[in-house]
Amino acid sequence: GVIHHIEGSLNGPLGNYASDGKMKGLAVLRSHGGRWQAIQDGEVHIDIAIIAAPTADPFGNCTGDRGPSACGLLGFGLADSLYADHVVVVTDNLVDFPCVPWQIQGNNVDHVVVLDKVGEPEKIVSGTTQITKSPDRLFIAELTAKFVKAAGIMQDGFSFQAGAGGTALAFAIYLRELMKEAGVKARFIRGGSTKYLVEMLEEGLTDFILDGQTFDLEGVRSMRENSGHINTSPFTSYNWHGKGNFASILDAVVLGATEVDINFNANVVTHSDGQMLHGIGGWQNCLFSKCTILPIPSFRNRIPIIVDEVTTLVGPGELIDVIITERGIAINPKREDLIKATKKSGLPIRKIEEIKEEV
Repeated sequence: GVIHHIEGSLNGPLGNYASDGKMKGLAVLRSHGGRWQAIQDGEVHIDIAIIAAPTADPFGNCTGDRGPSACGLLGFGLADSLYADHVVVVTDNLVDFPCVPWQIQGNNVDHVVVLDKVGEPEKIVSGTTQITKSPDRLFIAELTAKFVKAAGIMQDGFSFQAGAGGTALAFAIYLRELMKEAGVKARFIRGGSTKYLVEMLEEGLTDFILDGQTFDLEGVRSMRENSGHINTSPFTSYNWHGKGNFASILDAVVLGATEVDINFNANVVTHSDGQMLHGIGGWQNCLFSKCTILPIPSFRNRIPIIVDEVTTLVGPGELIDVIITERGIAINPKREDLIKATKKSGLPIRKIEEIKEEV
């Protein structure tokens, strides 16, 4: 009863607790960009923000890309540092002023506290940041890369973002090989960075990684060592109450989903049983890219993923362009340009209703 309610991601046991109605107040889920907007607009007021920083100086400047507990970047805490009434930076690596580079400015920090240890960087990698070993999902990832090429998206100077799920990681590997074969170089890749995106940067397949979240230790190293690996925040990436953001500039984004329906609506926070098991993250914000692709299996644990109507509407169908399964590729009828571009590609283009009937 100490905590009335939570506004943010509710995963695993916490999601089950809220789904079962045990939380006193009403839980509020927000996307990464939605959280920044809510804080900026005064919808959410933060009394005190505790920001764990792998390296900081006594003035409060801090960074996440170096130190014993290096985690990459501190972009998610940037809004808190700007708008909270009291800002406390906690570090286990206090250095002499100035801490350079600084990702959070000391001018916004009230106190710096030194602890023995603020985190365990080896636990940055989670089960979701491992390449899938499923033959079906590897096939889906390969189809996705081939679609991006066939649709004319993969060309010099293009940009893309892939999530950290197993299928999205595999997609990045397949796309890398297609880019090498065609001699194509991306202008930038939006992260969550992983070692696979870092390899593309260091192989010269992209000029920049614009990183919103570092998903493994290779990403942390790259951010520290590569000038083309840039730390960003939800403000630059996803804030729709700013004067612009990166999401709408992306040529393609490859994301996951727990459910989709025949109207291309998608769900990422609940499963068909209504249990709240996932956060929104940046998923919702990414839908405004020029081409949004959801590579998903038609079944998950024997439960169909393509349904008549999603359990929870998180992304409206008008913003989702392509759904790719092991049974074929469904293009939103509103995207006549994509249908035309891939008509003679030899790819298994089908209506989403046909795929659902098979499932």
